[in-house]
Amino acid sequence: MSAAQRSQSAKGLPIHQLSIANAFDGLTRKEKLYSHYLARAAWSGTRIILRQVSPEAIPIYDFIIELARSCQDQFSGSWADLASKFEVTYADMKSFLDYAARFLSNIGNFYGSGDQKFSPEMQEESLKAIALVSDRATALFTSIARSMFSPQPSSLGYPTEQTQSAYYPGEAQITLDEVAYVSQIMENHGIYPENTRVRKAHEGGQVVFEVLQASVVTGDAVKVLEAENPKGSIHIIKGDHSQELEQVCSNLRSAAHYAANPHQKQFLEQYDQSFSTGDLQIYKESQKTWIRDTAPSVENIFGFVEPYRDPFGSRAEFEGVVAIANREETAVLTTLVEQSSNFIKQLPWTEGFSENDGKGPFEKALFEPPDFSSIHALAYCSSIIFGGINLPNYNDIRQECGFKNVIIANRMSAESNEADISPFIHASEAATFQKSKYPAYYIWVVLHELLGHGTGRLMTEEYGKFSFDKENPPHNPLTEAPITSWYRQGQTWTGVFGDLATTVDECRAELVGAYLMDDTALLALFGYTSCSEINTQDLTYNLYLQLGVDGLRGLQNFNVDSGKWGQAHSRAHFAILKCLLRDGHGFMTIHCNSEANELKVSIDKSRIKADGKTALRGMLLKLHMYRCTADVESCRQYYEDLSKVDGQYLEWRRIVLAQKQPKWVFVQANTFLDGDEVSLKEYEATPEGVVQSWLERKI
Repeated sequence: MSAAQRSQSAKGLPIHQLSIANAFDGLTRKEKLYSHYLARAAWSGTRIILRQVSPEAIPIYDFIIELARSCQDQFSGSWADLASKFEVTYADMKSFLDYAARFLSNIGNFYGSGDQKFSPEMQEESLKAIALVSDRATALFTSIARSMFSPQPSSLGYPTEQTQSAYYPGEAQITLDEVAYVSQIMENHGIYPENTRVRKAHEGGQVVFEVLQASVVTGDAVKVLEAENPKGSIHIIKGDHSQELEQVCSNLRSAAHYAANPHQKQFLEQYDQSFSTGDLQIYKESQKTWIRDTAPSVENIFGFVEPYRDPFGSRAEFEGVVAIANREETAVLTTLVEQSSNFIKQLPWTEGFSENDGKGPFEKALFEPPDFSSIHALAYCSSIIFGGINLPNYNDIRQECGFKNVIIANRMSAESNEADISPFIHASEAATFQKSKYPAYYIWVVLHELLGHGTGRLMTEEYGKFSFDKENPPHNPLTEAPITSWYRQGQTWTGVFGDLATTVDECRAELVGAYLMDDTALLALFGYTSCSEINTQDLTYNLYLQLGVDGLRGLQNFNVDSGKWGQAHSRAHFAILKCLLRDGHGFMTIHCNSEANELKVSIDKSRIKADGKTALRGMLLKLHMYRCTADVESCRQYYEDLSKVDGQYLEWRRIVLAQKQPKWVFVQANTFLDGDEVSLKEYEATPEGVVQSWLERKI
């Protein structure tokens, strides 16, 4: 298959194939069996994610798969013949297939990036006619038609008429204060929130909050907390996602037979125990073991990991990732890791300090080199497929044991697609921007994961012990006075910062990567110099253009009705853009032509370092210090102002929506077991290929 076939289908729906055949062929028979069962475990979590997205997501999924199965059985897989049979136009059938591919790639009817709802771009009557292909399809369509086609709720968020969240299911709407109350009581009792959902109910005239905890085990035993509290009692109910987790665990147990070392065998057993019982303390132990499994040929990520879609910022989406390492690509990343300390000393919070080897009190004394690998995804079961990942998210584990960084190389390659031209770049610069886009983006993501998420030292107090000199506190470079705030006993970064935690953390990581993108020694590690075909100046200039483009593009994920952002990264990108415009003294400008629906980013290349980087420095230092010192009040005031969308930005948003480009859809391979042999099947980068891949997964 050509590069174009791997990266683009028919106009209007860009589809990228996560190509994996070459990497898979390089595995041993034992590694193939290990990866097969892990992939089956990952895909077995699909219905968990669907249930976490919306009430209608599972029946819509079943409807799509039922149509695909009927098409295969009755029409030998010809969607055109199915359309002809029920007198549906080719355009309508194509619209359905586009919707189905988009739904399956996002694992739900809300975009993984942006959390906005999407519906079939066709007449409801046409889809109703297609559903006549089987009695089951007809029954499913009848149950989902209204929610599938209705524009409301338009996005994910706290339950209202315009927004919904399956993390808070049920008829009775829960309030932010009630979520905070339940979360605080759970924290007081040592119950982690990541694998829970909360349902508000009424029993005997009393408010009851049912905390649905994910586990294989079920039963009538309910743990009751705060039974006499007038705000409502809290019931811990195990067994959420029980059937799906049983399938996940069964495949994990099969994979354990082919583990390459004791660490792999141990963390698989710990996954099994945690998913079976719902005990996240066991899951935390699994993450410590997982970190010790360095440079594996087959990498994995499992669990309730990222809290992006929970409006409260603590409950996490399930995900399963299985990937194959690329040794040559990893070698470059290893060199960067080995020299990380040199680049950490260039970050703004280290300036003026001689202590801690020149890194100062707000950076870890020892940067433990993480396991940093370039991997190719075999199975990536998640609502959003990231180009880079830094885990685990638990700060205590990161401080004690370190962390892992991975770059998903076959996802990153989508950024090299020459057809994906941004409408916000001047035509005169489009070709050169596109030429440098992939290497600049790749290095930016690498720095985001390694030094963005990998740096920083929190000021903490635990059992009377402080992570700093309490009698002589370090001076805050923002105020030039001793720090006055820190994380008290039992407080965590996410607990203190709440809904701000995820977006501020991502923004800080993006800023670290961007801030270092003019370092010639760093860029030379990747083969770019002042004399290379794409030189260091090209990459730096491209990165700042990209900051402008991403900031504009992020506006499409702001919901005007609710006044909320639908995606943590989008909010971060817009805040960075606003900072550059506000504090960059005109080095960056956005040219707006409302009549033509045009927005163009322009940069004065000669002023990037003096004005652009200086603006980034100020923002990065603020966010870092707010995070280190638990100064949530200052952070909220600063960040909410920077990410506020009003005035001219609302007009920019209108134009961005008018210029909106379709989001990437990904098609992934499947593995199949024949005796003791594992085979791999890849699918074409078409809507039909996406649907067929999911049909053959048999989830």
